[in-house]
Amino acid sequence: MKVLIVDDEMVIGEALSTRLRNDHFEVQTRYNGQDALKTYELWGPDLVVLDIVMPGELSGLDVCRRIRDSSDVPIMLMSAQAITEEDIVEGLQAGADEYLVKPVRLNEFSARIQALLRRASPVSADYDDGYLSVDPQRRHVRVQGRRVHLTPTEFKLLIVLLENAGRVVHQRDLLEQVWGHEYIDDKYYPRVYISQLRRKIEPDAGSPRYILTEHRIGYRFEKHLPK
Repeated sequence: MKVLIVDDEMVIGEALSTRLRNDHFEVQTRYNGQDALKTYELWGPDLVVLDIVMPGELSGLDVCRRIRDSSDVPIMLMSAQAITEEDIVEGLQAGADEYLVKPVRLNEFSARIQALLRRASPVSADYDDGYLSVDPQRRHVRVQGRRVHLTPTEFKLLIVLLENAGRVVHQRDLLEQVWGHEYIDDKYYPRVYISQLRRKIEPDAGSPRYILTEHRIGYRFEKHLPK
């Protein structure tokens, strides 16, 4: 598997690269947005790690948006500041799957890379009610026949809920199944990602009919008969 790491701090970039090479990844490191996009287009990595703040005209969020315009590759953003829910929403809207706060602990970095790649692996459930359709083999989601782009994490979240349709998935179980055991204490993740997913697939995100909240427990996917 190929990972592109983009960080203007050379010491950090090399430390992350060395760790992933020890984990048997093929890694390239770049230090600004322009070089990152060139390398991405020529090399075709399986995962991209982007520092948000970078020199030059393109920030990490800009690079994320450019990549997401043409690819579903998993993208991890890194930030030197504490992450708020607003930061996560901004990153999700740019197309990111994951956030990691600096300073980065190498063991955690490696574990989250592995978890992010697992979330991008093939899944089996499918669904079509005439309004919403999910094709897991092609990783396509359509709303009223129009393809809707989901990040790998959003797609895995939808699939886990769909595979458990009619049953409540507890928040802790959702964290473990979608994000991995490393994330079970990140309690705000499901709420933020569910909100984004609803915005993309629900007829009315403010009054959802597919992804329902069981207050203080978790979430439930409700199937509907084909029209």
